[in-house]
Amino acid sequence: MIDRIAVHGASGSGKSTLARILAERLGLPRTELDGLFHQPGWTELATESFRAEVARVAGGDRWVIEGNYRQVRDLVWDRVELVVVLDLPRWTVMRQLVARTIRRGVLGTELWNGNVESLRNLLSTDADRNVVLWSWRTLDRYRAEVPDEARAGAPHARVVVLSSRSAVDRLVDELAAGA
Repeated sequence: MIDRIAVHGASGSGKSTLARILAERLGLPRTELDGLFHQPGWTELATESFRAEVARVAGGDRWVIEGNYRQVRDLVWDRVELVVVLDLPRWTVMRQLVARTIRRGVLGTELWNGNVESLRNLLSTDADRNVVLWSWRTLDRYRAEVPDEARAGAPHARVVVLSSRSAVDRLVDELAAGA
């Protein structure tokens, strides 16, 4: 049985969905790094405080941690048993992300700590404000770097790159069968 899982991938790739499913099927607590990092008013948690929070979570015996924050990867990867990298086709990721962003904006869905996505941000050319632009620009980097970095940073862990929904489903079934 695998007790510690890290889920990585571009914004909109399905990290939160996969992490939630894994947590439910395996009975693991789930932590979304965005929820720790983005404080009320979209204020970013100071690096030292962020690292302390992640160290607390990663120090636990069982967890699913999702997110791509380079400043805390060492803390997660030191203890992880399975690193999952979502590498779905660009157009799948973009379709999912645009639909999610519009749905959240229209419904005013709270993300973390009272923060909501603004539909206005979809018009911004600033990738720090426009999550679709951010994902478009970072997707290739995640594809190229994260699997190799995970293999180097967590040589004790199994690293799995999933490039289709059927591969995601197979992994979930495999892990649930071993639970």
